[in-house]
Amino acid sequence: MSIIGGIRESFRLPDLRRRILITLLLLVIYRLAANVPVPGVDREFLAQVLSPESNIGAFAQVLDLLSGGAVSNFSVIAMGVYPYITASIIIQILQPVIPALEELQKEGQRGRDKLNRITYFAAIPLAAFQAVAQVNIFGSGSAQQIIPGFGFGANSDIIATISVIAIMTAGTMFSIWLGELITEDGIGNGLSLIIFAGIVARVPFSLTQLVSTSPTTAIRNSLLFIVMTVLTVVVIVVVQEGQRRLPVKYGKRVRGTKMYGGGSTYLPLRVNTAGMIPLIFAQAFLTFPAVVANFFINTPGFLGNMANSISTVFGSQGGRGTGGQIAYWIVYFALVVGFTYLYTDIMIRNQNLADNIQRNGGFIPGIRPGKRTQEFIQKVVSRITLVGALFLGLIAILPGIVQIIMNLIQPGSGLEVRSAMYIISGGGMIIIVGVVVDTMRQLEAQLVMRKRDTFIR
Repeated sequence: MSIIGGIRESFRLPDLRRRILITLLLLVIYRLAANVPVPGVDREFLAQVLSPESNIGAFAQVLDLLSGGAVSNFSVIAMGVYPYITASIIIQILQPVIPALEELQKEGQRGRDKLNRITYFAAIPLAAFQAVAQVNIFGSGSAQQIIPGFGFGANSDIIATISVIAIMTAGTMFSIWLGELITEDGIGNGLSLIIFAGIVARVPFSLTQLVSTSPTTAIRNSLLFIVMTVLTVVVIVVVQEGQRRLPVKYGKRVRGTKMYGGGSTYLPLRVNTAGMIPLIFAQAFLTFPAVVANFFINTPGFLGNMANSISTVFGSQGGRGTGGQIAYWIVYFALVVGFTYLYTDIMIRNQNLADNIQRNGGFIPGIRPGKRTQEFIQKVVSRITLVGALFLGLIAILPGIVQIIMNLIQPGSGLEVRSAMYIISGGGMIIIVGVVVDTMRQLEAQLVMRKRDTFIR
């Protein structure tokens, strides 16, 4: 069965058709909410902040990506599901440190439900804190505010400030709730689909801007966009689906008069276990100096000059100079590789693969169960993660490489090329490919449960 045939067959089954329609309806609701602005937003000042020439333009692009395009309108869901993602990462990092969280992880589905509840509660204060930070960051380095009167100072409107924080926090929890509804009653991972829908929704508008220039520039940028998109998708699919399969054998166990177990299987270790999380960490870490420097730009003397230089280099992706751009993208590449190793190590340790294999009576041939098996798995993961880390690093800096090359060939054309490359960034492309593949697999699993043919080759 082909993919088109599989989708057609899905709509013929009442239960599966209901799941698909629920998913589409919830995504439409989210996109409608993304166009409801926070009360009191200065739209003209927001447009200046989101422009590529802005000192925090790169940071705003990351926030816009994670919110599904809601930041461009500074809507009530401008923070998207990012506070929940941050809370989830914090909980994962704390599990090896706090024994109580580690015990919950080992309790099965009941323990995971408790961890999810803790993550929800942790997301609320994080959302409130990020609401304050986001409003202040967008107005840093300027006497103007994106929401006039926001703050807790003498000349601030306290009631309006509390209202904005409450509205943005509620918008984040509403987004998380929609994502959970999609996961439970729809098809695919709800949080991933929400981000996916936002990225795809921005593509038509970005393409319109791309071809609205002169005919020669429009043709060049369009061809560049098509070629780079196709190559990026092919590379992402190959690497994302790549895995190292460790053979695992299970011994036979006798219980009463019956014999259980036996046979062989494999443990799949993915080349890119971390997904796009390292890209988020690296971009946020790289733009943090610019965010801090924006508070001191108007300071006279050496401090103001240094803050202006830091803001230019880190906030606008290296500025206009080739040297600054090369330094920026090299640091970005190094951070992506480093965070890939860090996050992969945390995820593998939290999964307790060696203990789970030993508990089920399994072993890796030639490796002693227990500590030796854990060390062997860590060694294999470290080797294959090198490929995944280099892959993520190259995907992250691909727009910068093209921008620098075009600036050397034709000075001044790099900014236009970067705009063409950022119609769908490397991180956005990883999300799109990952969500499409995961959703198609879940759709295929639903069809197989109903005794239909598979359609993924």
